[in-house]
Amino acid sequence: MFRRIGTAVVRHPIWTIVAWLIAAVAIVATAPSLPSNSDESSFLPKSYESIKAADLQQKAFPSAFTPSAIALYQRTDGGKLTAADQKDVARITTELGKKHIDQVQKVVPGPPSKDGKYTMTLVQMDSKNAGQPKQADAAKELREQAKELAKGTHLDVKLGGSAAQALDQQDSSKRGEALIGIGTFVIILVTLLIIFRAPILAVLPLVLIGLVSAVANGLIAYATKLFGLQANSSISSILIVVLFGVGTDYFLFLIFRYRESLRAGDEPKQAMINAVDRVGEAIASAAGAVIIAFLALVLSTLGFLKQMGPALAIAVGATLVAGLTLIPAVVSLIGPKVFWPSKSWQKEPQNARFAALGRGVQRRPALTAVVSGLVLLVLSIGTLGYKATFDLASGSMPKTKESMVVQDEMQKAYSAGAAAPTDVYLSSTDGKQLDGSRFKEYARKLGEVDGVASARMTQLNKEGTTADFTVTLKYEASTDKAIDAVGRVRDVAHSAAPDGTEAFVGGMSSIYKDIDAAVNHDYRTVFPVAALLIMVILGLLLRSVVAPWYLIASVGLGFGATLGATVWIFQNGQGHSGLMFMLPVIMYLFVVAIGTDYNILMIARLREEARAGREPREAAGMALRHAGPTVAAAGFILAATFATMMLAGNSLLSEMGFAVSFGIVVAAFVMAMFFTPSLTALIGHAAWWPGHGDRAETPDAGAAGSGTVRHDEDRDTTTHDPAGRRG
Repeated sequence: MFRRIGTAVVRHPIWTIVAWLIAAVAIVATAPSLPSNSDESSFLPKSYESIKAADLQQKAFPSAFTPSAIALYQRTDGGKLTAADQKDVARITTELGKKHIDQVQKVVPGPPSKDGKYTMTLVQMDSKNAGQPKQADAAKELREQAKELAKGTHLDVKLGGSAAQALDQQDSSKRGEALIGIGTFVIILVTLLIIFRAPILAVLPLVLIGLVSAVANGLIAYATKLFGLQANSSISSILIVVLFGVGTDYFLFLIFRYRESLRAGDEPKQAMINAVDRVGEAIASAAGAVIIAFLALVLSTLGFLKQMGPALAIAVGATLVAGLTLIPAVVSLIGPKVFWPSKSWQKEPQNARFAALGRGVQRRPALTAVVSGLVLLVLSIGTLGYKATFDLASGSMPKTKESMVVQDEMQKAYSAGAAAPTDVYLSSTDGKQLDGSRFKEYARKLGEVDGVASARMTQLNKEGTTADFTVTLKYEASTDKAIDAVGRVRDVAHSAAPDGTEAFVGGMSSIYKDIDAAVNHDYRTVFPVAALLIMVILGLLLRSVVAPWYLIASVGLGFGATLGATVWIFQNGQGHSGLMFMLPVIMYLFVVAIGTDYNILMIARLREEARAGREPREAAGMALRHAGPTVAAAGFILAATFATMMLAGNSLLSEMGFAVSFGIVVAAFVMAMFFTPSLTALIGHAAWWPGHGDRAETPDAGAAGSGTVRHDEDRDTTTHDPAGRRG
């Protein structure tokens, strides 16, 4: 099949390129805009208690005051607020209310801090649009107006709250995307220049993948609108890296094989057909593993991951199609001039370092497997110290952002949980009015819960069927202590609810508690499903039931090593309270799926060498010699492009960038180069049971013109016989 694809594309390169350009213009011109949502509660399904509580609040207290933005005031000299300062605060609050800013429903004074140094203005916005860009726009105007109104006073005013966090997150995301885009571009350009010493080859993947990126983003926007998925600003940053990183991988897989065929003496167009034929199955299988792993995220209960899965799968799918059609068409049109001005492509270097590495694996496969396996096991020990943190807002932007400064100052000036109180809604199950005489006792029981600072009944709906008890925790909403405390609040709220009533616990800590439960569900569901489906792909590619087991086990070890190293660097080294809660899921999928790419490329080459008549150990050595440079170059570029996410300036992308880039380094330079080929060499022919994937091809099998690699041991170079005869 891949030979037919290669032949069609190489014979009609102009038509292939034109078809891509027409498709790109049509998709980009007609694609809908991609919305963004930063509201954590929207990530959860309706079945979780925190969401049930939010729905009950909307029905029972539709006009309830829930601040979306908080203007925090303090004196510029840091002293206590004077009577004049209080008058200025009252004036600013009144003036802000008169501005009639879009989305703003109420602007009211807030309580002063116990030390008298701070006070607040609370701003309520339309709850239906929580987390939407229009509320970020409202926060921007509020921030500007508040600072303008405070001019000429002794007040310093800062805007915080969820709407302000959405604004700062949006700004931080744009800055991060720009840095990631520039960093990715520079890394790919410089690395390809060093590898090939050919400016055309350095620029070409950037141009082609840029075109694929436009198509992929348009298709993602269509899918998001069609299936009603939630979008998040962090996805754009990840997409940039996936498209350019994976796209460059497939570009390198093809170009290295194209160069090898040219060195073997193939005519240029035939060399590209042979390259697509030989590497097409590996690229398609690698892409299939990545796509299936990403699509497994659809099984997630979190909206953020549900959106990310299809989006990344579409991106990799578009990249795969480009790798088999657009890239071969363009390169075959240019021909060997693509390597200009370098002439090193004409012959393989003598005594190459990868040949030496291959000989080492061939001679000592057991030692290689043990040493590489021990490295992975030692790094995996760090996973025992893993802790999760759930504050998406502070995790997705620097601490210096204004909304984060407000959050930190409020925790010091007020009760740590005051910025995001927990609400317990006690509701009648039979429609009868609640017995008000029992409210005081119920509030007392809630207040006695370990970790609760105070609890009181704050409002009753018009019908008298639902009461709202405001519970202030002693801890900031996203901390482990607050999440544990809200679990205890739930237990008491449910058990102490009078007969004929039911209780629902809402608020940010309750949302984080449910997110924690949802993530644990995803660990039990997404991980096994993704691993099983990747094993199926490996089994189909290799026609074996043995190899997929140790290949997926090696990738699992790589995952453990990566998570362990990330824990040591960020939790132990930098003192983070924990890693972002979705990091293991994302890391598992990237490291397992993309790490499998390199295993697939190496094992496919090893099989090819075995089919050329080599014994298992010799085949492993030759596979490392010839596929090693491709894996090393692709692994370095992909790891470096993911590392650019650390430039974004926030802990979420920094942790993600380090973890995935480190995981890819482990996958490329430990698993694919040493662990996998050495294990395959040790297992020998049994690795291909029950098939005979390593059985030497007969002359008749090669007569169809599929092309077989021939190695001339006297010259230690690789040649290619288009007729399929082995020398």
